Amino acid sequence: MIFITGCAGFIGFHLTKKILKNKKNKVLGLDNLNNYYDVKLKKDRLKILLKHKNFKFIRRDITNYKKLENIFKYYKPKTVYHLAAQAGVRHSLKNPEDYVKSNLIGFFNILHLSKEVRVNHLLFASTSSIYGDQTKMPITENSVITKPIQFYAATKGSNELMAYSYSKLYSLKITALRFFTVYGPWGRPDMALFKFTKNIINNKKIELYNFGNHFRDFTYIDDCINGILLLSKRKSVSKYDIFNIANGNSRPLEHFIKIIETCLNKKSKKKYLVLQKGDIKKTSASIRKIKEQVNFKPKVSINIGIPKFINWFKEYYGFQR
Repeated sequence: MIFITGCAGFIGFHLTKKILKNKKNKVLGLDNLNNYYDVKLKKDRLKILLKHKNFKFIRRDITNYKKLENIFKYYKPKTVYHLAAQAGVRHSLKNPEDYVKSNLIGFFNILHLSKEVRVNHLLFASTSSIYGDQTKMPITENSVITKPIQFYAATKGSNELMAYSYSKLYSLKITALRFFTVYGPWGRPDMALFKFTKNIINNKKIELYNFGNHFRDFTYIDDCINGILLLSKRKSVSKYDIFNIANGNSRPLEHFIKIIETCLNKKSKKKYLVLQKGDIKKTSASIRKIKEQVNFKPKVSINIGIPKFINWFKEYYGFQR
């Protein structure tokens, strides 16, 4: 049994859908379907997953230890992909308690129960935000992570320390996945690509912090999922390991916007703002480690990925939103 938490979330949905393509795989998905963003979007993702006979869904919150314990003990999963978490840098500035509950207490519950039932492999979502404002590029897995500039990143750094200790104490195979700006169809409404597309279509201004001088290592969702699945099969002496999952090619935000404008055949109205608290100016990942260990090769550039998202957006929402 494969257990995926956050299965109705953006990355969780795509990962679950990919794994379900092999009908021999039995997948148990868990999500609390909270209202951090549009619940309808989550439910529509879930509808697609529920069409598969080899998929079972349970609506639960990972902060409820007792109910989670019942699930682990009954299903005894062999592989756990833990993608449920409170995401969002800006939300963490106003609601830090959400991150304590989900990212610390919830993570501990998953970690401890994985130990209790002796899962073969626990893979969990970390984040590129963990690196803070780095000046040395590209960012490697050995870069300093002790100076997070958001509470969200601090909770993810805590997850990695907690996981490392459990891996050492109980000889658990655990992999931390540091995602870099993942985008694509069915993406989150709080992410830049979604917000920019929506506002440009509706003739509204797009907000560019740091006066638009941001650089991001944009990672297409299919490449991200491929990376996760390759790492799930990794053979390594080390029980605990960390990997960047990225495109390995940093791009300026202004170039990102120009591609959106070209796809929509429409110019954006820009509102330039100062650097927002918690914002990272540049991310640029080294993907040498994941390439060497599992032969990871990203295939989708933003020139291809952004049109794929916009085609989905138009089909899902039309031009009314």
